[in-house]
Order: sequence, then structure tokens, then C-alpha cells
Amino acid sequence: MYKIAVIPGDGIGKEVMEATLHVLESSNVDFEYSFADAGDEYAEKTGIPLSEETVNLVKQSQACLFGAAGETAADVIVKLRKELDLYVNLRPVKSYPGTKYLFEGLDFVIVRENTEGLYSGLEEYTQDGATATRVITKAASERICKFAFEYAEKTARSKVTAVHKANVLKKTDGVFKDSFYKVAENFSHIETDDRYVDATAMFFITQPQMFDVVVTTNLYGDILSDEGAGLVGGLGLIPSANIGETNGLFEPVHGSAPDIAGKGLANPSAMILSAVLMLEYLDEYDEARRLENALLKVLDEGKVVTKDLGGESSTMEMAEEVRSKLEAL
Repeated sequence: MYKIAVIPGDGIGKEVMEATLHVLESSNVDFEYSFADAGDEYAEKTGIPLSEETVNLVKQSQACLFGAAGETAADVIVKLRKELDLYVNLRPVKSYPGTKYLFEGLDFVIVRENTEGLYSGLEEYTQDGATATRVITKAASERICKFAFEYAEKTARSKVTAVHKANVLKKTDGVFKDSFYKVAENFSHIETDDRYVDATAMFFITQPQMFDVVVTTNLYGDILSDEGAGLVGGLGLIPSANIGETNGLFEPVHGSAPDIAGKGLANPSAMILSAVLMLEYLDEYDEARRLENALLKVLDEGKVVTKDLGGESSTMEMAEEVRSKLEAL
């Protein structure tokens, strides 16, 4: 039985979390859940968005499922990433049947460095405005590149692409690019290349099939993964995994969406797919495939899906249909 911390968070995070836990009740894997609060609503009650008790709960768990945070996301998710040293942000980009994808058959993954770059939080006001310090280290760059290559090996992918802007940011992105090729020397059987981030943004739209594993720095990865979501039908279909040496946190890429919160309109797919990533992290690969295939059947049929997917079903109605498919597999 796996010990899982569950943080529903704000807005639709609560709804998609309820839906996902409902589906997981029919899993062949047993979970013991410990629930905690964090985010905007928790901050309104307590004055802080994330308590040390919640941080410790996640540290003591084998994995964490997180729903969504609103305006306090930086104080919740970013802090959890730093506290647990979750240096990998893994974001698959995949075309699923029955969705509004722009290209059929897309299947690549973005491996984003999660601890430094412009998200290091080193900002200060100046007389004329403000400055931000961009931190890129060899240690963090080599670590994330090593993960990307090892992930490619583990998942039988054949190519790793580094994304940077070393022609302009010669020192910081230069460190990242040099670290990438240093690590690549140990994986000569895997094809490698590197591209500028602006060109990559164009190629995502024009030739996304050319990518397999994309490894990049924090801000670039954040932006490119949202562009990737646009390729395959929107943020409601993109999961993510935050992974460190001893823990993992799994969350949908979408936010708290307060405009539709409480209305049963939220698409639970990204949260369910985040649970798929959690199962993979726990080495429960057979169960991960069962859960993903159950969702694929529901998407392919298109009969019991939420409005953004062209249906009229509620969040929980779609979750019930996924659970039914899972039980039949």
C-alpha cells in the first residue's frame, strides 16, 4: 500500500481531485491517502498558503497528488519543489483520440529544469524598475540532462533535444548547452541535437513530429509546455510530474479556473493522466497503462465527456465512465 499525500487546492482542483480519486478506487493498486490544504482558500483562513505541516506530510509520503492553486501558486508549488528538491518537471505532449489536437500521432515529452533559472526568485526593485537574477549552474544543468537521457532510455525514445538561447545568453545558456553535450557523451546510442528556444517555438507549430524528448531550462520549459498543450487540445489534457531523488508530486498543468469552479464543468483528464504518471513513478507500469487506456476509451467514444471535449457530461459523470472502463479492463 502506497502512502500518498493529497492536496486538492483551489477551484477546480478540488473537483478534478475528487474525480481522480473516485477512478483510483477501482485500481488494482492500494493507496493510503493523507489529505492536506494549501492555496488561496487556505491562506484566507490561516494567513499562509502552505504550512510546514503540509510540507512535512509530503516529505513523509511516497508521492503527492496536487489539484491546483490560484494566486498563491508560487508560494505553494514553487516552495514544494524547492523544499523537496523536485528538480524535474516532466510534461508529456500526446495526441489523444476524440480531442481537438492539431496533429495526429504526436507523442513527445518536455523535461524542464525545475529549481533555478528566472524562477529562482532573486528579484529586487531598482530606482528605475526592477531586476531579476537568472541562475544556471553546471550541477543543475547536468542533473536535468542526465534525467532526460535516462528517461529516453527507460521509455525507448531515440532522441534528446536541448533547447536554449546560447547565441544571446552566452554565459547562462552556454553553461546549459555545454552541460548537455557533456552528459550526452555517456549516451552515444541516443541521437542528440540542440535548438534555439524561439526556433523551437516555431517548430512546435510547424514540425512537432521532429521532437521526442526536449530538455530545457525552467522558464523555457514552462512556456513551451503550454504551447505543447495547444497542439493537443488544451491544458485540460496535459499532466505533469515533479520528480526528485526521493519524492514526486503530480499535478495537472491547468490552474484553478475560478470562472468554472463548482459548476461540474472541469475536464478531469489532466488530473487522471497525472495519476498515470504517479503510477509510472511508483513502478506500477501495468496499472498505469490500464488507467491511461480506460481514459482513452472514454475520449475515443466521446459520449460521456465534458463540454470542452464536445460533450455535455459533468466532471464526475466522466470520471464514473472512466472508472467503468477501468473495471472492464
